[in-house]
Parts: sequence; C-alpha cells; structure tokens
Amino acid sequence: MKILVCNIGSTSFKFRLFRIADGSERELASGGADRIGKAGGQMSLRVGTQPAVKRDQDFPDHGAAIAHVLVQLVAGGALARTDELDAVAFKAVMAGDTEPVVLVDDTLLARMEYFTPVAPAHNPPYIAAMRMFRKVLATTPLVAAFEPGFHRTIPQRRRLFAVPAEWSEKYGIRRYGFHGASHCYIATRTAELMGPAAKRVISCHLGGSSSICAVRDGKSVATSMGLSPQSGLPQSSRAGDFDIFALALLKKQTGMDADAVMTVLGAQGGLAALSGTTGDMRDIRTAAAAGDSSLPLGGGSGRGAGAEPVGAPARDRAKLTLELFATAIRDFVGAYLVELGGADAIVFTGGIGQNDPDLRAEVCAGLDFAGIKLDAARNASAAGEARIEAADSKTALWVMPTNEELIVARQAAMFLKK
Repeated sequence: MKILVCNIGSTSFKFRLFRIADGSERELASGGADRIGKAGGQMSLRVGTQPAVKRDQDFPDHGAAIAHVLVQLVAGGALARTDELDAVAFKAVMAGDTEPVVLVDDTLLARMEYFTPVAPAHNPPYIAAMRMFRKVLATTPLVAAFEPGFHRTIPQRRRLFAVPAEWSEKYGIRRYGFHGASHCYIATRTAELMGPAAKRVISCHLGGSSSICAVRDGKSVATSMGLSPQSGLPQSSRAGDFDIFALALLKKQTGMDADAVMTVLGAQGGLAALSGTTGDMRDIRTAAAAGDSSLPLGGGSGRGAGAEPVGAPARDRAKLTLELFATAIRDFVGAYLVELGGADAIVFTGGIGQNDPDLRAEVCAGLDFAGIKLDAARNASAAGEARIEAADSKTALWVMPTNEELIVARQAAMFLKK
C-alpha cells in the first residue's frame, strides 16, 4: 500500500511517501515546498536513499505546489503514475470530537471550518489542500488523521473546563490536545526500546510549537495543549496559556478589540515577543549570550507597558525568555510526575528538544529528588536516538527524533484495511 502523507503549513507543503505492507514499512520519497505564495521559495525532493535535490522555485498557491510534487514523484521514479497511490493521508489538526482517522468528505470539511476560529493558522491551509487533492486525484481515498486522536484516552477530569456544561456539549469547548502523532510515536518507540520498563513516559515535543504529554501504558492521560494549539507552553510566536480577563484590560487601555488581541496572542506573541527576537531558540540563545539588556520589561506596577519597578535594574529579555520557557516545561513535567506517580522515561523530541542540550539541562536541573539525573557529557554529545541520564538516575532520559508522518501512514493503512 503506497500512502502519501502531507503536512500542510500556511506557506509550506511537506510530504513523505511510504510503502506500508504486512510487517514492513519503507519510505520511498520525501520533500516539499516552502514560502508558497511568496518570493524566494524552494522545492526539495529525495527519492529512496538518494541525496535530496533542492532548487529555487516559487509557487503561487498550495495547488500549484501539490500538482508539481505529484509530477516530480513520477518523474523521479518514486511512482510509476499518480493513480498508483492507494491513499493521501493528512496530519490534520482540528475537527473537534471527530473520529481520530476518517475519510475526507464535505461533512468533515465543514466540521474543520467550524473549528477554524481556534486553529486559524492550521485548518484553512489543510482545508484548501484537501479540496485541491480531491480535484487532482478524484478516485484516490483521502484520509485525515487528527492530532487530538491520541489524546482521546485522557480522563474527563482533564478534558473539561469549569464552564457551563452547554459550552462543552453544544459548542465543543473542551480540551483536545495536539501533536498526537508525535507523542504517539514517542510512546511507541520508547516501548520498543525499553520494553515493559517504559510504562510511564513523559513526552516533551519542543519546537516552534511545543507540548508535553503524560503517557501510561502507551496511552495519553494528560497533555499541555487544550482547546487550541495556541494553549499550554509558550510557542515561538504564540503566547500559550494566557489569562482571558486580560482582554478586558487591554480593550479598555489600548482600544484593541478581541480580534486584534487574538492576532497578537496567536501570531505575534510567544517567545518572539518576549525576547524581542525571531522566536527561534538559536536566535534567543545568541541574544542572551550577547547580554543585551537594552530592552527592559515592565515590572507590574500598573504604570503601563515598559515601566520598570523603582530600584530594579533592566533585565535581559532573551535570558528571561529562556528561563520562562524552561520553567513552563518544568511545571508540566512536575504535574505529570504527580499524575503518573513518577516516570520511567522522559523523552525530548522536536527541533528544540533534540538540538538544545542547554534547555534539556535546564529542565532537568535539581530533579534528583524525583530520581531524575542528567549526565552532562552524554547530554552535550547526544545525536539521533540517545540516552542522556546519569548512571544512578532512576528515570531514563532520552533524546529521540520523532516521526509523525510514519504514524499517520500507519493509521491510514490500518483504517483502509478495516
């Protein structure tokens, strides 16, 4: 069974082509296009074990990028023809309590449109891409595997908000969770590596978008994101958890309406806003190392933005951003240690989780009392799948690349077989 897995961003289209058969999984090709709708785009394609071929190429929209990718898969030999595809699968984001894996049809697209207000950066490009694929590959099944699917095992006490019951029952206002494919992969792979010893796992997916998940016996029992991907940990450009009553204060003091505030929180906030950088962790660490303290923070005295408390020195925003991010991660790790009654393994994945040893050290600092002890040398040199705990740590600590697309391909293959 050949399945093309699509990961759609607002200006990007990434894909991986898998052959899934009984007892075997093989990646046939991968690649994608970026800066769609803008100048300076790049197209990449890797077939089999060959080196990736990259070239500068602009696409006016996702439809043009998708059509080009299908042509290139045939030209590159990954497919004999496009109707050889058994399915196109999407790592879809949000459709409420829709089944975790479903066929794409008009009903599903309408459900995704309903939830667009809580996933404004994610649902529209997916909806557009699904419609484009329906036109280009009219006879090929399109399968949506939703990120909240892995979190359906979370107990009700962690899924509900303390709001009128009608809000949840009628409007779908509840906690769903995201990054399900990544957390599912980490749970599955950790069990493969550690066997029965990995009953309690805390998965830390840390990147431009981040979330933490508590896993017991391979099932999600808690996760940091809630109704929207804008919740939980601070993200690169999204604020994360935020007191909703601040809206009233901002409206009164600035004249901003709710939509304007939501735009800031969802696209212009997060680590970028606090640090005064791009929000990329590498840029934040560079700024922190430079020690630029020229951007003072408000001190909460009620005198307005930028006011510094009397007698307090200006603080380095980049350094404080790093501290805030690590603290937010530790808060959830601590909560999930309580939920699970300890942890057999804590796994760091995602672009930041895999590549930032300093952050891993900051998260694990001072947790010896919980049986968590990092080995500094192993942490600094970790690459690929690697254990980084000290010899006397009671909890295994892993750095592990995730593979969301493989999980989606497996889910689609299983769904189609049923």
